[in-house]
Amino acid sequence: MNKKQMNTTKVFRFKRFARKSYSVFNSLHKAVTIGVLAGTALISAHAASVNPVETTYKTTLSDSIPQEELEEIVVTASKVNLPLNLAAKQVTVITATDIERSPVRSVEDLLQYVAGVDVLQRGPHGVQADISLRGGSFDQAAILLNGVNLTNPQTGHYSFDIPINLSDIERIEIVQGPASLLYGAGAFSGGINIITKRDSESNAYAKVEGGMHGLFGAEARGAYKTGSSLHRLSAGYKRSDGYIANSDYNILNLLWQSRFDLQDADIDVQAGYNDKDYGANTFYSAQYPNQFDDTEAIFASVRGETHGRLKFIPHLYWSRHYDEYQLIREGTPNVPEWYTDHNYHRSDVFGANLNMQYASSLGITSFGGEFRNEGILSSVLGQKMDQAIGKYTKSYNRTNISYFLEHNFVVDQFTLSLGGLLNHNTAIVNKYSFYPAVNASFRATKNVSLYASWNKATRMPTFTDLYYNTTTHSGNDALLPEYSQSLEGGIKYHNRFLNSSVALYHNRGQNLIDWIKPDADSKWQAINLDKDEVLKTYGGEASFSLFLDEIVPSGNPFKLLQLGYAYLTQDYASQKEINNPVSMYVRNFLRHKFTANLVHTLVKDLSVSWNFRWQDRAGSYVNYAHSADGEKTDYKPFSILDIKVNYEWKDFDFSVNANNVFNSQHIDLGNIPQAGFWLTGGISYRIR
Repeated sequence: MNKKQMNTTKVFRFKRFARKSYSVFNSLHKAVTIGVLAGTALISAHAASVNPVETTYKTTLSDSIPQEELEEIVVTASKVNLPLNLAAKQVTVITATDIERSPVRSVEDLLQYVAGVDVLQRGPHGVQADISLRGGSFDQAAILLNGVNLTNPQTGHYSFDIPINLSDIERIEIVQGPASLLYGAGAFSGGINIITKRDSESNAYAKVEGGMHGLFGAEARGAYKTGSSLHRLSAGYKRSDGYIANSDYNILNLLWQSRFDLQDADIDVQAGYNDKDYGANTFYSAQYPNQFDDTEAIFASVRGETHGRLKFIPHLYWSRHYDEYQLIREGTPNVPEWYTDHNYHRSDVFGANLNMQYASSLGITSFGGEFRNEGILSSVLGQKMDQAIGKYTKSYNRTNISYFLEHNFVVDQFTLSLGGLLNHNTAIVNKYSFYPAVNASFRATKNVSLYASWNKATRMPTFTDLYYNTTTHSGNDALLPEYSQSLEGGIKYHNRFLNSSVALYHNRGQNLIDWIKPDADSKWQAINLDKDEVLKTYGGEASFSLFLDEIVPSGNPFKLLQLGYAYLTQDYASQKEINNPVSMYVRNFLRHKFTANLVHTLVKDLSVSWNFRWQDRAGSYVNYAHSADGEKTDYKPFSILDIKVNYEWKDFDFSVNANNVFNSQHIDLGNIPQAGFWLTGGISYRIR
């Protein structure tokens, strides 16, 4: 993107960073553009992104950069942007190309194809899913849109109530392991940052689709460039009658974004609206199959970034979430007398942060702080108010204040990142806690990189953990924050036709929050695990992407083969348990997950993508299918095959998705059956 300059600046385009004298700061008064690595798919790397927009880096030292020695990938999974082979943090990247060839209808569906991500589906196509990383719970992962933390403080069930269509997304960055320094105190087990496309010119896009179970969807977006600004509006709607009773849904998304390129700074403005209503068959309790949820989410943010050696990056954001939860859906006959009204909630988050970055011959220093306030008005959650506000009779509020410092050293083949987060939450009186982060990488050769990291993190209990008291659940307002630390190491190899990586990690969690059920007749109870009960998690992840058309460029119908595998096991320092209770989250994790993706063409412009996954979950649930009293049942492994066929003609794309081809009968969570075979088709059109 062009920047207005007082003086003419010579621009160098480069491809790979040298392993010798470090070059990220090596161009005195020059602008270095980092371009796109085309065709990269589900990369597990030490980087966070494949940036489709050329990002300008003003650097500070020498005046020569060999064009062939620079890398084409930019990292954003750090307080500072660094090129791929210089970053000391492993992430997984899902690119726009991956999204286009995947047989999915939502971000949650898409994440099922990542071996290191656990997706607990309650409803398909973005209705509701709990996303967790490396054995953590869905409340322990930070969810962001373009760097705005939209993690819901009421409950992580709603953290993906985001106004985003798949066609809006440029990439998704998944940072595994504690990431409080990067994403804030709530990134206990990692974070997921969804980054939208940044159009450089005016364009338009439209799509319609339909399928089984009364499925219908439509999307439209347009971008308009005028002078030094670009404005973008996106809208999407999808609905279905559902695949079982009371699984219908309606979802609406609206997203507006504007970017202003000024002489000395860039300004990004965005605002969005998400509306969902859906049948929630047994979502939160198997005793009530006719549950229903109606939610609305609104957010807005403004971000600025100055140019120069010393950068100021301020950020203001606000989000609001409405939730009307019906334990018994309106219109259900024979409603019990004790059920007199629904649950109503309104949560608000507003925050401001400032990230200052200074580039010198010693590296890049990033320092700043964040103020984040979280509050709720509710008919159920919180402390009783003196005076009700409509249906809201309870409220709760807390503020999180944090300060961070990070420095990235780059010397020859080494990158070392040292930093920490100093954090205070008003829910914990007179206590500041420090969460350090140490990340290092070594570029052994042009193709091989090794890395190691050690990070600590924390998470406050959600409002649901603290105050959700019903006939089936008992919250606990005495819950303490969770704490974790992680040690990780890995190796990555890449060349022209292969990307591969292997990672091993060890996490230690204390004061972990769980919902347990001592026996089938008991309520679910929110607890901190015993202070002496340290949850030790050991795991490994491996990924393998083979670009088959690079091996045999001519006449080869096979384009891409991807394989991924994740293994996880847990051990307790103390084996204290309450009558061997059923654990809803802590002891419920994916022990094995294997994914495979094959992309090939049939004839010119007609391609097929095969997506297979197999998973084996540890843990158990109370099964009410064969007994009214319920019985403890272990989760069973299952496998799923999804297929997408796509045909391109001029500016049109025609696609057919076949999901769960073999009609596997399976569950991700509790007693909620997942969809069987589902056939859909669609057509899209682009105006370039």
